[in-house]
Amino acid sequence: MSLNYRELKRRYDMDGPEKTVQHLREALKKRELAPEDFSLRDLAEALTPAGRQWVASLDPRRGGVSVMESTEGVDVTAFLNVAGQVIYAKILDAYTQEAFVASRLVQTIPTRLDGEKIPGVTRVADEIDVVEPGMPFPHLGFGETYIETPGTAKRGFIVPVTKEAIFFDRTHLVLSRAAEVGEILGLNKEKRLLDLVIGVTNNYKQNGVTYNTYNATGTPWKNVLAANELVDWTDVDAAEQLFAEMLDPSTGEPVLVRGTTVLVMPAYRHAAHRVFNAAEITYAGGGAATATTAANPLGNYRVLESRLAYRRIVASGVAAADAKKWWFIGDFRKAFAYMENWPITVTQAPLGSEAEFASDVVLRFKASERGAAAVINPRYVVKCTG
Repeated sequence: MSLNYRELKRRYDMDGPEKTVQHLREALKKRELAPEDFSLRDLAEALTPAGRQWVASLDPRRGGVSVMESTEGVDVTAFLNVAGQVIYAKILDAYTQEAFVASRLVQTIPTRLDGEKIPGVTRVADEIDVVEPGMPFPHLGFGETYIETPGTAKRGFIVPVTKEAIFFDRTHLVLSRAAEVGEILGLNKEKRLLDLVIGVTNNYKQNGVTYNTYNATGTPWKNVLAANELVDWTDVDAAEQLFAEMLDPSTGEPVLVRGTTVLVMPAYRHAAHRVFNAAEITYAGGGAATATTAANPLGNYRVLESRLAYRRIVASGVAAADAKKWWFIGDFRKAFAYMENWPITVTQAPLGSEAEFASDVVLRFKASERGAAAVINPRYVVKCTG
């Protein structure tokens, strides 16, 4: 899909800003257009009344003509809307890149609170199983047990667009800055989530008591298995046996968990794919005269690797030789969450600001997000060390 600025101008005048921006948003999302397909100068000339003259007025070589005087009365709304969408697309691409594994592993929970108390569900007595004719149904309510999520925090940056960037068409430079903003914000979020997943940060708070995410003692749960290097299916089975011992703190019943995902370090990427993607496994008991071959029962697991997770483990003080053997198994979406006040959002400043006069910054786009990484229930994931 090639970009025709004359057609873009016609569509904007005919359909209005909302539909035009929505069309561009969909084209960018479907990769029919890329941010690099756009030119800030061409956009300004096409979408601003007397656009060529307005862009010419930004020429820093034109002495005696101020930006304020040249832009007075010029409607740049269309240019702002489209340029903002292009920059937002570039920020979002960098913010959601494939390398950010943990951001895709955990669930995102929208919230309007700066940290909240989430009550647990309690059941009525176990003996009330049958509702007799004419008798009221029992109620399922909220119990006294609860977890507390940490307070959220806001993070963000401003992407400036100078008059030189428009006049000399330094679109690539502006998009590079936008990509840096998205990557920094995404990397910061990924590190906070990974520190929670690997157990460097512990913010699980149940009934007013703070616990470590991973507990090897068995009280009140056990989800750490030491010396369990990922070699074959028996190591996975050993980790799965810990899930069988997990009990719901509210009901005392087994936690209905089944591992869905495995997170490994880069050094064990191929080993993990061999273990989980093998067509068959062969088992021979100790001293057995024969071996049994069967279909691999581990084919339903999703295997992911994270270089960032490995570096975070090493940064926490674990020796590199030991860190590369760590692996995690479970249902990460039930164990962890990102409590999100608002997702990555881009807003634009109006023209005529102080920055325009003091620094020749014609446009400014602010990218921000606010949230916090939280442990919802550590019983849904098991950590294995080699």
